[in-house]
Amino acid sequence: MSTVEANVRPDYDVELQKIADYILGFTIESSEALDTARHCLMDTLGCGLLALRFPECTKHLGPLVEGTVVPHGARVPGTSFRLDPVKAAWDIGAIIRWLDYNDTWLAAEWGHPSDNLGAILAVADHLSQKRLAQGDSPLTMREVLESMVMAHEIQGVLALDNSFNRVGLDHVVLVKVASTAVVAKLMGADREQLLSALSHAWVDGQSLRTYRHAPNAGSRKSWAAGDATSRAVRLADIALRGEMGIPGALSAPQWGFYDILFSHTNRDLALKPEAERKFTFQREFGSYVMENILFKISFPAEFHAQTACEAAVTLHPQVRDRLEEIDRIVLTTHDSAIRIISKEGDLANPADRDHCLQYMTAVPLIFGSLTAEHYEDEFHKANPLIDALRARMEVVEDEAYSKDYYDPEKRSIANAIQVFFKDGSATEKVEVEYPVGHRRRRAEGIPLLVDKFRRNLATRFPAGRCETIMALCKEQARLERTPVNRFVDLFVI
Repeated sequence: MSTVEANVRPDYDVELQKIADYILGFTIESSEALDTARHCLMDTLGCGLLALRFPECTKHLGPLVEGTVVPHGARVPGTSFRLDPVKAAWDIGAIIRWLDYNDTWLAAEWGHPSDNLGAILAVADHLSQKRLAQGDSPLTMREVLESMVMAHEIQGVLALDNSFNRVGLDHVVLVKVASTAVVAKLMGADREQLLSALSHAWVDGQSLRTYRHAPNAGSRKSWAAGDATSRAVRLADIALRGEMGIPGALSAPQWGFYDILFSHTNRDLALKPEAERKFTFQREFGSYVMENILFKISFPAEFHAQTACEAAVTLHPQVRDRLEEIDRIVLTTHDSAIRIISKEGDLANPADRDHCLQYMTAVPLIFGSLTAEHYEDEFHKANPLIDALRARMEVVEDEAYSKDYYDPEKRSIANAIQVFFKDGSATEKVEVEYPVGHRRRRAEGIPLLVDKFRRNLATRFPAGRCETIMALCKEQARLERTPVNRFVDLFVI
């Protein structure tokens, strides 16, 4: 038995080099990706503005030390805060994720690539103000959109084949990694600095999924992405100051990410052989993820339930006058929905309810709609029929739904609902394979997304400001050449 280790410093893990080379060498040429990024920007900021109506969100915002003044501080949209870019990334990341109402990516891992905007916008705004003060040109919104495409791609491609949830890790690890990469580039990192930053993101220790699942689901899931984007900005800053990297962050035997955090699975799965304890890549990095991103348009609901909500709204006219006559409700779904959001028993808080398939189905069956307010404690207590219907629900998996969910040519998120009454009658089985925000329903979805953005703007700004923002955001070329600081000016209270 050897009593010494060979101290030969390795090259950076190939996975880190793959990300760095993409960030530094790839040119975004897809007009579809940039156009989708523009709509993603609108939707993400709109959802952040809507979240400012909820005190549980706003209590987290602002400087850690009251009265702090930050030169060239990054602004938090919809507020008057000027913060250092680390805290600004936390705040922006928190507001845009709070209501779980914007884009989603579903594969072996799940997540919300728009979370990365927290880091991107905070850093871009701060750098633009700083450049202007030094007599230099600010960053433009084209650079923000390109950063969004790249962050989406890194997070999404890593998610295609690699399931972090299977080993108990939260998907915000991918937010931290993707945000670290793109903001390091914005800050001027060379290849060595970028690799250093990425290595620190992987060895940093990662969030558990505990706060997303019964019986511990809670509001941390609403600020977890802000926490990840904030850490990304901090790590990029550390690397830009010359901090050395950890080349074997992923692959180091015994001490690396693969052996420590990616080698064990839950009790239902066999232990992976050592050769498989590493990331695989289904495709090269490009602009695929942004082009195929899923928008949440109709409902502020966890994405695996979007089509169930739509089916419930369709059935509402048939059941609204017979709610007390319902004997059972059969929900046919896919395996990911069962693993993430199918739950019974008491629901302790709004975060618990917006991750419950049965709750998100019962509300639109009863009321014909589902809004963020429907998750609040007061609404839940005032409507005991919701839990009564939950108790009558049966959740079953359709293996074809599960197969199509993972099919890269389909990526469906199918659900179906059928209601059976005590007299033996029943509704038809209403099936919805693709939600309105899916790429296959883009033509239908984008006008609705724009209307959603307009409504969300109106919750925070006067009519004239709303129209100014809408006019700018509707014009791709004009938006792309707009300085970042001028764009953010429009969102400051």
